[in-house]
Parts: sequence; C-alpha cells; structure tokens
Amino acid sequence: MSHFTRSDQLPQEKQAPPTGDLPQDDPNDPNGPPEHAPDAAVTRDAAATHDAAATPDPSATAAEQKSAPEQKSAPEQNSATDEPTDRAALPPDRGWRGRHPAVARAAAWTTTALAAALVLVTLLLPNDPNRLTPSEFIRIPVEGIAGAALLLLLPQKARRPAAVLAGVVLGLLTLLDLLDIGFVEVLGRGFNVVFDWVLLGDGASFLQDSIGRTGTIGVEIAAVLLVLALLVLPALAVVRLSNLMARHATRAAGTTLVLGTVWVLSAALGLQIDGAPVASRSTSDLVQARMDGVSATLKDERAFAKEAASDPYHHTPGNRLLTALRGKDVIFTFIESYGRSAVQDRLMAPGVDATLAKGTERLRAAGYSARSGWLTSATYGGSSWLGHSTFLSGLWIDNQQRYRTVTAGDHLTLTSAFKRTGAWRTVGIMPGVTKSWPEAKFYGLDHVYDSRELGYKGPKFSWSTMPDQYSLAAFERLEHGKPHDKPLMSEIILTSSHNPWAPLPKTIGWDKVGDGSVYNSIEEAGKRPVDVWQQTDKVRTEYGKSIQYSLNSLISYVEKYGNKNTVLVFLGDHQPVAKVSGDHASRDVPVAIVAHDPDVLKRISDWHWTPSLNPGHKAPVWRMDTFRDRFLKAYGSHPGSATPPAAH
Repeated sequence: MSHFTRSDQLPQEKQAPPTGDLPQDDPNDPNGPPEHAPDAAVTRDAAATHDAAATPDPSATAAEQKSAPEQKSAPEQNSATDEPTDRAALPPDRGWRGRHPAVARAAAWTTTALAAALVLVTLLLPNDPNRLTPSEFIRIPVEGIAGAALLLLLPQKARRPAAVLAGVVLGLLTLLDLLDIGFVEVLGRGFNVVFDWVLLGDGASFLQDSIGRTGTIGVEIAAVLLVLALLVLPALAVVRLSNLMARHATRAAGTTLVLGTVWVLSAALGLQIDGAPVASRSTSDLVQARMDGVSATLKDERAFAKEAASDPYHHTPGNRLLTALRGKDVIFTFIESYGRSAVQDRLMAPGVDATLAKGTERLRAAGYSARSGWLTSATYGGSSWLGHSTFLSGLWIDNQQRYRTVTAGDHLTLTSAFKRTGAWRTVGIMPGVTKSWPEAKFYGLDHVYDSRELGYKGPKFSWSTMPDQYSLAAFERLEHGKPHDKPLMSEIILTSSHNPWAPLPKTIGWDKVGDGSVYNSIEEAGKRPVDVWQQTDKVRTEYGKSIQYSLNSLISYVEKYGNKNTVLVFLGDHQPVAKVSGDHASRDVPVAIVAHDPDVLKRISDWHWTPSLNPGHKAPVWRMDTFRDRFLKAYGSHPGSATPPAAH
C-alpha cells in the first residue's frame, strides 16, 4: 500500500520542482538525462536541503536561528561598488541600477575614489597659502594610517560612530586651515581660535561696505554652505571607506601595514618631494600647534593684564606732563594702510615719494619743518584699532583680547595725557565709526565726532564713509576754526586709503567741499572694486593713488589752516594686505612730526629722524609701542622725575 502511495507522489514531485533548481548534465552518463526531466534523487536532496534550512535546529540558540537565514540570503557584494555579484538572487525590479549596471558600477567606483581623495586632501591641506603646491598632496599622512588601523580594530557597533566623528573632526580642522590661509593673506598671521571669531563679523561689515548688501548676502550663504559641506562630506567619506575596509578586512589590514612600513622608512630616510617630507604628520603638528596656541593665549591674557596695570606714568600729575607743548594745537593723524611699501615699492613708490617730496617743499615754504622715521606696527593688513591703541598706549596690542583688556582699564594714553593736564580740549574725528564708541573714555577724548556727526551728505567711497578732505574740512568747521579758550589736541582718522581702494575721491578746492554732495559725480565716475581687484598691478596702483590723495589732503590742510602753534604727528596704522605689500613685507609704517616752532623738532634731535616727510632708508626703526614714552619724555617729565623740563 505504501509502495503505491509513494509511486503516486513521485510524479507530483517531478511536476513541481523547487524554484531555482535546474537539471544538470552528468558527464559520466553517455546518454545524459532526459530533457526537462530532473533527477528524482537530486530533487529530493534539494528539497531536503531546503527543508533543513527552513527547519530550526533545536540545539541552536535563538540568536543563531534568527541570523542563519539572513546570512544565507545575503548576496555577495563587489568590494568597491557595493554591487551584489549574484544577480540571480536579486529581485527582478532593481530600479536604475538594474537597468544600467555599468553606469551604477562606474558611479560607485567614482564615489569611492572621491571619498578617498577628500580624506587625503583634508589630512594634507597646509594652513599656509605659500605651501599650496601639488607636492603637498602626494605624501603619506600618518594620521590616515593610524585612523585606518583603529577602524579595523573597532567592533561594528562602534566603527560607524567613530568614522562619523573622525570625518567631522577632519572637516573642522579643514575649516581652521582655510581660516588660517585667509588670515595670512589679509592680516599676515594665522587665525587665533580664542579671540579672532569676532573679526568675522567685521569682515562681513567690510564686505557690505565694499560690494553691497546683496553681494554680501551671497557670500554669507556660500560660506554657510561651505561650512556644512566641510562637516558632512568628510564624515560620509570616512564612513564609506570604513565600510569598505570592514568587508575586506584582510586586504585592508595588509595595505595599512604596507603603508605604515613605507611611512616609517620614509621618515627614517628623510625622503622628500619638492622639499615636502613624504612621511607627513602635518595634521598632528597643526593640532598640537593649535593646542599650544590656546594655552599660550590664555597665559598671555593673564600676563598682559599685569603689564597693562603697571604704568610708569600712571601716577604722574598733569602739571608735569607735556609741558613743552603748552599752547600748541596738537594733531595726531592716522592714515589708513600707509605702510613702508607705499614709499619703497617699485610700482607705488614713485608717485607717493613725489607727493612727499613736494609736500616737504610746500610745508617748508609755509614755515614748517618735518622729521620722519619708522615704526613697526603691531598689526598688518587690517585691524587698524590695534595699531592705534599700540601707538597711543605704549603697549604691544596685537590681538583683540589685549585690546579689550587695555581699553577696559585706565592705562595712560598719549591722548588721555593731554586731557590729564587740563590744558587742552581733546576731540576725535572718526569717520570710520558708525555707532557708539565707548573707547572714547579710555582715550580721554572730550568729544568724538563719528560719521553721524560730521554732517556729510555725499556718497560713500566703498568702505570709507567720506573723503579725507571732507573729514578735515569738518574738523575745521566744527572745532579748529572756532574760537576756544584752550588749544586743541585732536585725533583724526583718515580712511580714504582703506581697502578696496576703489572708487577714489579727488582733491578739490576747500571752498567747494560744502556738505559733501559735490562728491556724487566723482564717486559715480570712479572705478569699481570688482574691476580693480581682477589684477594685482591694478590693486597696487590704486592703493598708491589713495595714499597720495590722503597725503595731499593732509598737507593741503596744514598749508591752508595751520598756524604757528600747529604740531602735526601723522603715521600709518599698518601695512596694506599682502596682495599689495607682498608676501614677505615688513610691518613698518612711516611716522612724521611737522611743526612751525623750531623748538618742537629740536627736542627730538636725538631721535636722528630724517629731515623730511619721507623717512630715509637709514632712519631709525622702533616698535610702535615705544613711541608713547619717547614722546612724553621729549615734551614733558621723565617718569619719577621731580620737576618737569622748562617750557620754551
């Protein structure tokens, strides 16, 4: 009975073989199997295998029973493209990958290559624009080797979070490298992660003044997108590469070992490519340098606070200060970006030197004499307020934190020394100040005329809110030309030579300045920043013209409105940006003293300054922070002296 029952079932098994089981020819059977007729034994074996796979093993754990079918059903994948190689095991509808397998493989290979290239670039990117050469990017980064080894050792659950974190860190380090490059190009120094963030806001304000609000918004959007890309793309790249290494751990471990060996040998032998070491550890060095920089910054902040609190003139009474200048109208004038390059560069110097030579003769004809020298500024390319505060306070203020520290205290400045005497009215002409300026109290200024109080009705000239000639005319109208019972001590900032040097104002008759509306046609006819900045020579040429304009305005003012009591001290606050001054320019700026009274210059005869507006090559070079004490000693008492020098 059972025999007939079994024979009745066999045809049914033959008619419905398991899906995917196809008959195969037996090479040992000369006749071969019947076409379309699977062997019953093979069918039974396949069915038994299928049943065994579907039936849980009672001796296996629950986790093993759960994972077994999943492991069996997972198709084998291509190493770099993530493409399954067993295409028969895939569902028939696979989207565009199924319709275009070659394109899918090429896209996957390309994505993997781009991920590797991105990680390599972020590891090798230098933070100095002068080192942005191809040889920097064909080295072996030790951080990449160490990172690969770590990812291979981590378990699967920890590997992905570690890869994401590593990618984000690489993105942040790349962002700091780019900030370093930008700061070196503009300010001649790297980005300080402690106190330079505030300068980004100043940069945005400068952009708005230079290219308008719409252009600035576009730049800001692009900057935000760049930051997001730097945080996301390296993380995705590291995750992709870590997954690839995990699938092929043996090959990845071997490759990592080989690269590590090559790195050690290259380091030991000192191998280089165009001066760059093959065995790179630039990322580690930069991280260490940033950590050291943060530590040094915090220490410097504490040390500078003590330095600022210690002032040899702190307790000097007013009746012993500046006694040799009593009755004089003293003007301290800063010319924006007026540096050594303006008077010594082959392209810019001829025009500026001619202006200074003619100016010296014009002032001599009006009864004035001049002496000039060099000061080394605490800043470069920007951050003018650091140069101003260094010059006036006698302290080296080369970062924002130092500036905040000193302006929050009561350290004596040149301007506040005049106020302490009670013998001068002290005023400031600040066309670059567009909002409240609390530092006026620190500088001892009785009144500050900012851009809102100078009465200007004309157009802005890019960043500069008004032409220098107008600022000086407003000073004459509002203060110097009025009757007053005290002489004036004035601090005047001239801004027409501020970056981007287009469009530029022109010198006009003093009687035509008026409320500034006359400058509308001059501004409209001027050049645009976007046109000037396309070529370096154009930028340098326009910079030189801006310095000539500022100097001409100041010299012309002294000619027309100066008198026998006028004493003018003018200087540059810093060198222009590297695009103008060059990559290896000094931080020196010209400084000059002009006076009608011969005794004023006689008191500084031991300074050995050049007897003209243009300092000679052999003129002394002093740090800018030393000027305050030299000036106070020359025209008043020395710290701790019992009696002041006699006035003449």
